Amino acid sequence: MPRVICAGHVNWDVTLRVEALPDPDGEVAVDSRRSGGGGSAANVATGLADLDVGPVLFGSVGDDEHGRAAREELAGAGVDVDQVVTDSEAETTTKYIIVEPSGEVMVLGCSGANESFAADDLPESALAAADHLHMTSQAPETAIRLAERARERDVPVSFDPGRRIDQRGYGPAITSVDYLFLNDREAALALDAFDLEAQTLVLKHGPDGAEIRRGDGRTAHPGYPIEVVDTTGAGDAFAAGFIAANVGGAGDDRALAVANACGALASKAPGARTSLTWEDVRAFLGE
Repeated sequence: MPRVICAGHVNWDVTLRVEALPDPDGEVAVDSRRSGGGGSAANVATGLADLDVGPVLFGSVGDDEHGRAAREELAGAGVDVDQVVTDSEAETTTKYIIVEPSGEVMVLGCSGANESFAADDLPESALAAADHLHMTSQAPETAIRLAERARERDVPVSFDPGRRIDQRGYGPAITSVDYLFLNDREAALALDAFDLEAQTLVLKHGPDGAEIRRGDGRTAHPGYPIEVVDTTGAGDAFAAGFIAANVGGAGDDRALAVANACGALASKAPGARTSLTWEDVRAFLGE
């Protein structure tokens, strides 16, 4: 079984579904409320576990009820949580996710322990046993050092810097990884700011599918028409599908088809995580 280290945020999510976003000084009813583990690195790790890849999660939580619950939930899903650091002086990061009827989301974050880990907290033995390192949003200096350590071990690295790509100093990390995952807004910022000729770009176009850009070559997939319920975690599911197919030796066309299927499955269900087993993916693809 391939082993993939997922490095980044481990959160506790509180998801609120509302009939509409309120106007200033307004109020709307909450249709439903649910709580559970979240964070991009944790979401990708659970998706990989579903897809028969051995995920090792590297991140940090607080020494509190939410941190313990997140660990237990992840371990129960088949994720190796031995490398999750516990910060006794900070609380587990909580994100409040507001979901409109269209499935679009708004995120409110509370600062906490999800960037308490440092690159050197990851043992050399864990990195030596890895077939791939996938990084999500984290402290820039941590991402840079992790990418350096992976390069020293010839471990391929992918990076999904997330929605705050223009607010953090990710440049050295972005230009040193093998695969860079970007949505349309992030790509518009990154393509203008950085020389990305050496990176394989995996570009997510939402309902319009996705594409891979490698030098002058492009491979595109149109995606799948679905009725969107909740886009929370769809990008993480996409990444899990792409990485699982890639480490399994699939070509670009297949990797994009699987990634788009995983993103669609995540968008058809509420919450940041949904079942992404190969049985589910193949059924969705009509195979």
